[in-house]
Amino acid sequence: MFGCIVAGRLVQTNLQQVDVNKYVFELSDAHSINHIVVFLLGTIPFEPGYAATVHLLWPNKSWQLLGALSNDKPSAIFRLKSTLTPEEAAARMPSISAELGISIEPLQAVEQQMQTKHHQQHQQDSTAMAAPTAQSHSLVPASSARAEGSGNVAGMPFQAAKAFSERVLQNLYDYAMSFAARQDPSTMGPIGSNAPVQVLPVRVFEDWYASFLRKVQRDPDTSMQQD
Repeated sequence: MFGCIVAGRLVQTNLQQVDVNKYVFELSDAHSINHIVVFLLGTIPFEPGYAATVHLLWPNKSWQLLGALSNDKPSAIFRLKSTLTPEEAAARMPSISAELGISIEPLQAVEQQMQTKHHQQHQQDSTAMAAPTAQSHSLVPASSARAEGSGNVAGMPFQAAKAFSERVLQNLYDYAMSFAARQDPSTMGPIGSNAPVQVLPVRVFEDWYASFLRKVQRDPDTSMQQD
């Protein structure tokens, strides 16, 4: 009924049934896995009103919900590296096996579990945004914090943040337009509509961003105040 593919490996069909409506794939050398795809084989659909949750079990840890499958969404891709702490992901750990679990449950129960997961993920993301690290590439200085309900943006007064955004966009526009090349509209197809067309190489934006990021990292305060 189910199959899975670890990126860079062959399709796995070694599915084991461990309980009523519960199945497990064994994932060898699990710490080398980045992405995994789980899918319905297409031979047996879920019964009406049913779907499945997909879980991951690392040794000495609890089952962790990854996502869900249903007749409307018969496949999903998950990034397993994100289930490890930064220390675990960076460590050279010995080859171990993990388990990928699939549990067929009533659709309402699956939807409720996914809503809870999304709510928890949203809270984690909000916490991470409120506590930037020293190596953050944020355009806002790391010393600034989000002021809840104060009309501030990451610790900046709204008007100051607005003025800063306008300066950044104007700087990008002026820089990019200096590289603009006029293109014959007749070669642009229907989109051109014989109107004047100017073309910008993608590298222009990459170079501008790299230059701007260096300025902000070198002197964040001055970069945000310059015209």
